[in-house]
Amino acid sequence: MPTSRFLSLNRTLSVFLMLFFQSFTSHSQENMITPAALQKGDTVAIVATARKYTENLLQPAIDLLHSWGLEVVIGKSIGLDNNQLAGTDEERTADFQTQLDNPNIKAIWCVKGGYGTVRIIDLLDFTQFKKNPKWIIGFSDITVLHNHLNTLGYKTIHGIMPVSIPRATPEAKETLREALFNEPISYEILSDPMNRYGSAKGELVGGNLSILYSLFGSPSAIDCTDKILFIEDLDEYLYHIDRMMMNLKRNGCLESIKGIVVGSMTKMKDNEIPWGKNAVQIIEDVTKTYNIPVIYNFPAGHIQDNRALILGNQVTMEVTAEKSILKFED
Repeated sequence: MPTSRFLSLNRTLSVFLMLFFQSFTSHSQENMITPAALQKGDTVAIVATARKYTENLLQPAIDLLHSWGLEVVIGKSIGLDNNQLAGTDEERTADFQTQLDNPNIKAIWCVKGGYGTVRIIDLLDFTQFKKNPKWIIGFSDITVLHNHLNTLGYKTIHGIMPVSIPRATPEAKETLREALFNEPISYEILSDPMNRYGSAKGELVGGNLSILYSLFGSPSAIDCTDKILFIEDLDEYLYHIDRMMMNLKRNGCLESIKGIVVGSMTKMKDNEIPWGKNAVQIIEDVTKTYNIPVIYNFPAGHIQDNRALILGNQVTMEVTAEKSILKFED
């Protein structure tokens, strides 16, 4: 056989094998696993995976869970103090692992974000979690867990945390309850002037932009293909937003998604010489070449009205001049 023909057949076989194995390793909406809906009497564990928090500040969150008919377990990481973090990496890991492995715990509610979850993600063993999936709840730094569990094929809840409860709107609290108890979730908001009209359907992925950016190239990086991407951020320099959005563009994420939902871009910072665009304008500038719908100013992120989002769930988005709709499919 001529060498050129042999090489051509070899390349064809390699492509076929790659696609064949991808069909087994990649997940789709059909096999994304939904943890069991909570029922009255179920127990929720409150833990710290990142910044420290004290138990005396937890009463509003405990009262909220009790009002829903749920029981509460306070993790051993609550109250630990290791400079900025809630104990050592080993202590935070041990607490989270305990709640993962305990079949009586039906949801794990991360108390606070900040930074630190990435330091424990590779120390966790999800073997028992896979046998008994449960809801993982939080936002901001908890995006590490959202993304990692998405790669494993599990849905999670992006929503308010115990630290948020005193300031959270009734809608933010109620939508978290709806998500936990598997009640229908659908959002209809007034259209933002920056929106790009259109409709799309796909699996919702994402979270905090800075965390998404930091996870690309790691085992916890999400696959953007045919997904609806949600992003939000807090306290970043505007040129950092541009750099992160350019990363999403250059790594092919923006090329492969079906739509974008932009939450709050809160407390952005600028340099002495201004960047020249605000965060929303930066996102619009980087994404304007893609023919996909975009919702801006969606009520989720580092704001009081932080509505719950079920990441990993199939959603339909519809954006018109009058309104934006984000509906979670059963």
